[in-house]
Amino acid sequence: MKKSTYLLSLLLLGSGLVTVKAQTQAQTEKQIYPIVTVPIPKEIALEVGGMTFLPNDELAVATRKGEVWIITNPYMKGGQQPKYRLFAHGMHEILGLNYIKGDLYLTQRAEITRLRDLDGDGEADEYRTMYSWPLSGNYHEYAYGPILDKDGNMVVTLNVGWIGYGASLSKWHGWMLKFTPDFKLKPFATGFRSPAAMALNSDGEIFYAENQGDWVGSGSITHVAEGDFVGNPAGLVWAGEPGSPVKLRKNDIPDTGEPEFEVAKRVPGLKTPSVWIPHSIMGNSTSGILNYTDNGNMGPFKGQLFVGDQSQSNINRVFLEKVKGVYQGVVFPFRRGFSSGILRMNWGSDGSMLVGMTSRGWSSTGKAEYGLQRLTWSGIVPFEVQTVKAQPDGFELEFTMPVDEKTARDAGAYQLSTFTYKYHHIYGSPVINKSARSIKAIVVSPDHKRVRLVLDSLKEGYIHEIKMEGLLAENDKIPLLHNYGYYTLNKIPDGEKLALTAENKPTGNVPAEHHMEGMDHHQMGNMPAAGGSVKGNTDVTKHVTQQPENWTKGPDKTIVLGTKPGLKFDLTSITLKAGTKVKLTFKNVDDMLHNFVFTTPGSGNAVGEMALKMGLDGEKYDFVPSTPKVLAYTSLLQPGKSDTIYFTVPKTPGVYPFICTYPGHYMVMKGQIKVIK
Repeated sequence: MKKSTYLLSLLLLGSGLVTVKAQTQAQTEKQIYPIVTVPIPKEIALEVGGMTFLPNDELAVATRKGEVWIITNPYMKGGQQPKYRLFAHGMHEILGLNYIKGDLYLTQRAEITRLRDLDGDGEADEYRTMYSWPLSGNYHEYAYGPILDKDGNMVVTLNVGWIGYGASLSKWHGWMLKFTPDFKLKPFATGFRSPAAMALNSDGEIFYAENQGDWVGSGSITHVAEGDFVGNPAGLVWAGEPGSPVKLRKNDIPDTGEPEFEVAKRVPGLKTPSVWIPHSIMGNSTSGILNYTDNGNMGPFKGQLFVGDQSQSNINRVFLEKVKGVYQGVVFPFRRGFSSGILRMNWGSDGSMLVGMTSRGWSSTGKAEYGLQRLTWSGIVPFEVQTVKAQPDGFELEFTMPVDEKTARDAGAYQLSTFTYKYHHIYGSPVINKSARSIKAIVVSPDHKRVRLVLDSLKEGYIHEIKMEGLLAENDKIPLLHNYGYYTLNKIPDGEKLALTAENKPTGNVPAEHHMEGMDHHQMGNMPAAGGSVKGNTDVTKHVTQQPENWTKGPDKTIVLGTKPGLKFDLTSITLKAGTKVKLTFKNVDDMLHNFVFTTPGSGNAVGEMALKMGLDGEKYDFVPSTPKVLAYTSLLQPGKSDTIYFTVPKTPGVYPFICTYPGHYMVMKGQIKVIK
C-alpha cells in the first residue's frame, strides 16, 4: 500500500467514514506496469520487424514491408505527439535493425544492408549490400539481426525453409553466422529452426529465441557457443562446408521421440535449451529478447532477460544461473495485454521499454494488426519471486519482499511437478513424463526473503513447474503477482543436502488446489492465464470418426475443409439445413498445427479462450475444452495430415461458429455454419 493511501485511510477511519479491510487488495500487472500506446498515423502500416534508438533519442523502426521510419519523441514528452518520417523503403521483409558505429544496419531476406543519408536531408540515399546469401524463394527463409557480439562481430540467424517439414534449401539457412568488421563470413553454429531473436546477457554471451516446430517441442531460449548444434537437423547439410565448426551430420541425429536431454547424452555437440518456455502456457511464438541492463527501469530484476511472445502478446521474465558451466534458469510471466503480437523490444532513455508489434497474419491475442507501445514501471515494488536457484536437493526461492512465514512453511501452499517434451521430426510435442514432486522440508531465512524447498527428488534435464498459490506477503498479506514459474534443470548442483529436522519440517499437507477455494476475485485475477484451470474434453460423441450405424443412407452432406496462408480456413461460411447428417474432412495443408471445432451460437471466442487455459495437458486433449459449447471437433492435426468426423447439424436455426482452438488461433482462424430450417 502506498504511504499516502495508508495515511488517508487512517484519517478517514478516524472520522468514521470508512472501514479498512484486513487485507490489502492484490496487485495487478496494470497497476505495477502501465502500458502507454504510441499513436501511429493511419496511413502508416507499422508492422514492426526491427527497432533501434539513434544517438539523438529518435527511434528507428523497420517494417515487414521493407520500410524504415524515424520517430521523433516516441515518449510524447510535453504532451507532444510523435512525428514520423520515412527514411528508407523498397526492401524485403526487414526482421532486424541496429545502429552500429554511426550507421543503420538491417537484415532483409537475402542480405545485410547498410543505410546512409549522404546529403543530410533526413532520407537514406545509399542502400549498400554488405553481405548477401542465397535464397531458394521459399516463404519461410526469414533472416534476423544483426546484433554485435562482445568482440565486435555482427551476428545474424537464418530460418530454415518449410516444405511440409523444415529444410535448408539454400546455403547457411538454419545457421547463426558471424561477420567480421570487414564482412568476412564465419559460420558459428547450426540447428536453428526459426530463431526470431538474439541478445547478449550481462556476461556478453549470446542467447537466441526458438519457436515450436519440427524437432522443437516448445519455445525456448538457448545459450549459443561456437560449434553448437541446437536441435533442428536441417542445417547440418552444410556442416561439411569449409569453415564450419560443427562436427555433427544429419545421420548422427536419432529420431526416437526420447527427451532431447537424453539424446544429448549420446550425441556430443547437441545443445539443449537453457530455459524452456512451456507452449500455450507461457507463449506460443517466442520473439524478442531484451537484457535488463542499467538502461532500463522495470523493477527489481536487473540482470534478467525479458522475452516477448508474438502469439500471446505478452512478455515473460527469465532468471539465469550457471551450474557446472551450463546455463539454466526459470521463466515467469511478466506483463500481458499488449495490443498486437510482440516482436521487438528496446530500452528508451527514460528507462521505459519500447515494444514493437505485428500480428503478420499469424494471429495474436492482441487484436491490432500492428502497434507500438511503451511499458513503464509505476515504482510500486511487486510481490514476486525474484530468483529461483537450484540446490542439490531442491530450490531456493528469493522474493522481492518478505514472505509471510506461516504460509511459506505450509506445504499446501506449493505444488511442484516435472515434465519434458519429445525430440522428434514431428511438429511440436505433447507434455511427456509428467510426475509430481513432494516437499520434504521448508526453510525460511531469518529476513523472510528466501525460502528453501527440499524435494523428494530432482530430475536432471527436466522442466520443474513451481506453483505457489497459497503464499502471501508478510506485511500486506497480498498474494504473489505471478504465482507460477518453470525452471529448466540442466544440471543438479553439487553441495551438501539439507538435513531433515523438526524445525524445517513443513506444516500442512493440503494439496495446493484447495487454496483456490478461499480466494477472493482479486486473488483469482492473478491465477495463470493458461495454467490448467480448464479440463480437456473426454466426450467421445463429439469426435466421431466412423460413420454411425444408423446412417443407413450415408451422410446427407460431405464437406472437405482446408487451410489457407495467414491462419485461415479455406471455407468460412457454410449453409446447412437443420438435422443434416454431415461427413466433414479437415485437411491441414498449413505449416503449423490446427484443428476444427464446431461450437454453439456465439461461443467461438469463449471456447478459444478456454483452450488457452488448459495448461500442460492441452495438447493431450487436442486443445478442446470440456464444455457443452463444443458440439464436434477434429483431432489437432500435424501439417499435411487430415481427419474425418461425422456429426448431425443441430435442429435449432442460427449461426454456429467454427474455430481452430490451437492457442491463439481462434482470434482469426474461424468461420460459421448457418443453420436454416
